[in-house]
Amino acid sequence: MTERIYEDAGISGSVGFGEAPAVVVVDLQTAFTDPACPLGADLDDTVEATAELLRVARETAVPVFFTRCVYREDARDGAVFAEKIPSTTELTPESEWIELDPRLNPSEEAVVVEKQQPSAFFETGLDTMLTYEGVDTVVVTGATTSGCVRATVVDACSHGYRTVVPVECVGDRAEEPHEANLFDMGSKYADLMDRREVERRLRAAVDGG
Repeated sequence: MTERIYEDAGISGSVGFGEAPAVVVVDLQTAFTDPACPLGADLDDTVEATAELLRVARETAVPVFFTRCVYREDARDGAVFAEKIPSTTELTPESEWIELDPRLNPSEEAVVVEKQQPSAFFETGLDTMLTYEGVDTVVVTGATTSGCVRATVVDACSHGYRTVVPVECVGDRAEEPHEANLFDMGSKYADLMDRREVERRLRAAVDGG
């Protein structure tokens, strides 16, 4: 029924891949992937799937950008967002919770964008770096589906990037918001794809086909 409503309204298009993709890994830091942290959840499947996607990205020299949330001790740089989610005070520069999940195997040269708001684009250098690399397609992975992933996807679309979400590579604390936001992103802002299809497209883009 829901799908039919969207189809009847003409809200179900596809944008596909362009010629120059990049992968943006949103907030797969230990704060969100380790249930021991108040902000954390069991995102093992998401991390493992993203690690596989990153392996292909590295093999094909597709640019990869990581983001992580980091705040002052008083979280004033988070403003209202930090007030809404007080546990952001856990994510100080000295905290273990800001480290990228080691299962992603980030290199010492990895580009890590620090942010204080949900979107990876808001008041960061991400768009400038993507433009410099000549990127036309942004593959968004990470956590959480209903929060920072969604915000990043909306802004990627708003900045004019073809936007793709590999469904196995995003995760949330609960299934209901995860599924609802996947549906909404796929309807309005991004193409949802199987991880292996995304990997195939990454190889094809690099091979020129």
